[in-house]
Amino acid sequence: MIPLRRQLLTCLVMVLVALLLIRFVQHAQLPDVLLAGLPWPQQALLGAALGLLVGGASLISALRKPGATSVQRTAGSYGQLDLHGLNPVWIALAAGAGEELLFRAALQPLLGIWLSSALFLLLHTRAYDFRRFDRTALLQAAGVMGMSLVFGLVALYAGLIAAVLAHTLIDILGLYAVRRVVAMSK
Repeated sequence: MIPLRRQLLTCLVMVLVALLLIRFVQHAQLPDVLLAGLPWPQQALLGAALGLLVGGASLISALRKPGATSVQRTAGSYGQLDLHGLNPVWIALAAGAGEELLFRAALQPLLGIWLSSALFLLLHTRAYDFRRFDRTALLQAAGVMGMSLVFGLVALYAGLIAAVLAHTLIDILGLYAVRRVVAMSK
């Protein structure tokens, strides 16, 4: 089992790398990056709506077909995390903030939406076992890349807060789905 501490430390490293890139490569201030885009209440509403819509659809899909190959692979991988208690919330908060700060706030302005999304996909290669290179892996890779592009567009046109909130809610619902699927398999 992968301990919560390790997940949080990984996300902390992403945040630190992002902050260094924002400050010393982009020469930007973090408050300016965080507050860019729509007013924060609108960002929060958009992020919550997107997160609940996509995360809810994913949750329903996983629970309706827990035996599907893609659901089983995802549950097998993410089921290695310590998903007891409120850990899915902590993991999702850390991943949502860490990944969006790194890929959207720090890398996307430097590399563009496509390359930063490709790097986001590479970060998730192990979690989704894309090395199998079969139909399921290709569909999951397309889904991760597509979601990354959506997060990138949300960050670009609405703001980073919306992307972080959407990502966090999707991950919370997804991790609770994984926890449920793993429990159903036992």
